[in-house]
Amino acid sequence: MNLDIDILQRFLAAIAIGLLVGIERGWRERDAGAGQRTAGIRTFTLSGLLGGVFGAIAKSLEDVVGGGIVIAVGVFAYTAVFATFRFREVVDEDSYGVTTVVAAIATFALGVYAMVGDPILAAAIGVVVTIVLAVREPLHGWLTKITWLELRAGLVLVTMTLLALPLIPNESYGPFGGVNPREIWLLAVVLAAVSFAGYVAVKILGNSRGLLVASAAGGLVSSTAVTADLSRRAGKSRGNNDLLAAGITLASAVSYLRALVVVAALNPLVGIQAAAPIGAAILIALAVVFFYARRGMQSRSGVEFHLSNPFSIKDTFGLAILLGVVLFATEAIAEWLGPRGALVAAVVAGTATVDAAAFSMARLARDTITPAAAALGVMLAIGANNALKLVIGLTRAGRPCALALTLGLVLPVAAGLAVAAAMIGMADGL
Repeated sequence: MNLDIDILQRFLAAIAIGLLVGIERGWRERDAGAGQRTAGIRTFTLSGLLGGVFGAIAKSLEDVVGGGIVIAVGVFAYTAVFATFRFREVVDEDSYGVTTVVAAIATFALGVYAMVGDPILAAAIGVVVTIVLAVREPLHGWLTKITWLELRAGLVLVTMTLLALPLIPNESYGPFGGVNPREIWLLAVVLAAVSFAGYVAVKILGNSRGLLVASAAGGLVSSTAVTADLSRRAGKSRGNNDLLAAGITLASAVSYLRALVVVAALNPLVGIQAAAPIGAAILIALAVVFFYARRGMQSRSGVEFHLSNPFSIKDTFGLAILLGVVLFATEAIAEWLGPRGALVAAVVAGTATVDAAAFSMARLARDTITPAAAALGVMLAIGANNALKLVIGLTRAGRPCALALTLGLVLPVAAGLAVAAAMIGMADGL
């Protein structure tokens, strides 16, 4: 008898899914005595295996309808038995939790899918299920710290985007290559979502997780806002100046990484060219962070950023308009003045937002400038943005932080521009 390796691998995937979920459920119920819980590691592992068995039976049938009926009967019977025992448990505990039942059904269903569908995808979804189950406390903590107005803004924006996106024109309008409304709106929503993730992280971290961690999270929202807030604190002597300067530098480093992700997603060729200069800037920034953070670790001051919710309709509309204006302006300047004019436009755009400059450089690299020149444009935009942050920092923090801010905001840009210039072959790449 020949062993069917494919079937064996599918069964192993089904078992692995059940084992993974079972470990999480078993750990959570580890204090319960024998016979006092509905399911643990063994039950969930067998649930995944049982799902695989029903999937194998259905797959062996030539009749697709008959196979579907077998799976439906299996899911119904399994759910009925499991829910019955779980009901007895929640009555005894006087609770209303249904998560274990849903997890069990998902385990069984993924066991079926591992057999009849893509086992790798089934295993990946099993990992996601386990992660969702494991992060119950952080998720509940997030809900307690996010206000209803903040949550509503995000829900309305996502709903509006999903409903409106098919209706937004997907073609370019205007001269100089035009502006694509759907492309701009989708990018604006994605950027707002990334900023919102950082905003949520800052609210969850608060004082207890430390200035540097909160600064990194704040850099996803707005490194300029982090600079303004920490500089104000330094100017009022409300914290250790070395740590505050390290926080500003770290928030800026995160913004460099965000710009690289944006440009790489829009134009991978520019992303490849920009990886080295932006990577150099990040490494130098992290070195400065390490130096000043180490000096300031004796004072473990916390920080709370007062950031506005970036995931709102008003702010996202504003970002979309800014992206459209910057894109049109840079393409117009590139048309009138050539590639060097586009780099000048990148500097101007960078003072407002690096994301808009990265967007325009990625677009121009498709047919107007080389990817290397576009990467240089992104670094110039970062430099312009850092110049603005340096002015804000020096104005608010004053002389005590002058050296640290200069090193943290100027050295990374200098390193990045040097690498970009070397890659572009000086003026030959323009």
